[in-house]
Amino acid sequence: MSRASSKNIPDITPVAEPPYDCPHCPRLVAFHEENRAKHPDWHNGPVESFGDPEARLLIVGLAPGLQGANKTARPFTGDYAGDLLYATLTKFGFTQGTYDARPDDGLTLHDAMITNAVRCVPPQNKPTTAEIHTCRAFLIGRIKALPKITHMLALGRIAHESVLRMGGYRLADHPFGHASRHELDGIVMYDSYHCSRYNTNTGRLTEEMFENVFAQITDDLKRQPEKA
Repeated sequence: MSRASSKNIPDITPVAEPPYDCPHCPRLVAFHEENRAKHPDWHNGPVESFGDPEARLLIVGLAPGLQGANKTARPFTGDYAGDLLYATLTKFGFTQGTYDARPDDGLTLHDAMITNAVRCVPPQNKPTTAEIHTCRAFLIGRIKALPKITHMLALGRIAHESVLRMGGYRLADHPFGHASRHELDGIVMYDSYHCSRYNTNTGRLTEEMFENVFAQITDDLKRQPEKA
């Protein structure tokens, strides 16, 4: 993904993971402080990516859930979206161990890593445009730190657009759509509706639809030799 221009990259060193005391988004910092006062035993900080450092597949979500990853410190752990995501990862051979919605359940990922477009929980689960832009530096760093990456899965429109803006791609050339496939200068990105309870309860996303995207990705990976 070599098309990125300076206007798409925040003025932050693009490291793979932000520090726990990341100061860059004042509204999110204040929200963390508020939740630390209410729930001092929760993580209440930027959530690090989780998975295989040699992964070919990077899954990009929206942001940590308040009582999910913000509490447990592991992406998609402790909420319904995680139940569906990890069950699907298990079905398609990307996990080792058993997911039990706890960061100490012993689960590991194989050939996959999970991250978020925004690493801190936002109020009402709605990050601002500025927060998405700021956190893009860590998405850039995360991708650069994966030497074997060939595929990405964007869960929802915000993740989809953040990846495209990071690479300097025109959104009109790569419209978001469930199960859409995009060629991005050496990396293939698939889209899926986010695996949230809202989307599944309303029928916007079914387990079959979600699994269909993973079936396409795993078929791609089987046919594509690993990077040295």
